[in-house]
Amino acid sequence: MASYNIHRTPATARAADAARDIVDSPAARAVFAAARLAIGWTFLWAFLDKLLGLGFATPVAGSWVEGGSPTRGFLAEATAGPLSGIYQSFAGAAWADWLFMLGLLGIGLAFLLGIGMRIGAASGALMLVLMWSAVLPPENNPFMDDHLIMALTMVGLALIHAGDTAGLGRRWAALPIVRRYPALR
Repeated sequence: MASYNIHRTPATARAADAARDIVDSPAARAVFAAARLAIGWTFLWAFLDKLLGLGFATPVAGSWVEGGSPTRGFLAEATAGPLSGIYQSFAGAAWADWLFMLGLLGIGLAFLLGIGMRIGAASGALMLVLMWSAVLPPENNPFMDDHLIMALTMVGLALIHAGDTAGLGRRWAALPIVRRYPALR
């Protein structure tokens, strides 16, 4: 009778995950890669528009390079609900602008390149949950909205290694530092 070890240690789990695709279907991997790229572009576009004022959500005169604040408009004018006072208190603060813009850039690049997906997903999910909490309650549902759905999707994409398809995730995962510290995957 064969004996099987049903308990995986973290080391054996990492080795097993690295040696196989978590999602076996090529079509499913392509869909997840497309979702990853779309989310990455959404974050990178928000960064570029707020930085340069490309005329979509941010006019040129309100861009960061022209002295505008990437956080002032939303935090000062669009926040509502029980936490609005907290968010309004730091609308336009330099530290909030820098954190927001670095977050948009880092999350966008992580998802577009397929590297650092775990940190990108955690950061993106945190940013989205904070944005959700700034406008409580949501307009069309007692608690659920697109911010929470995208946050969950981002975490799921990181967990299934969506950066390995149409991205640099496999090469990234093979780096010694990433193998040593899997949170960097």
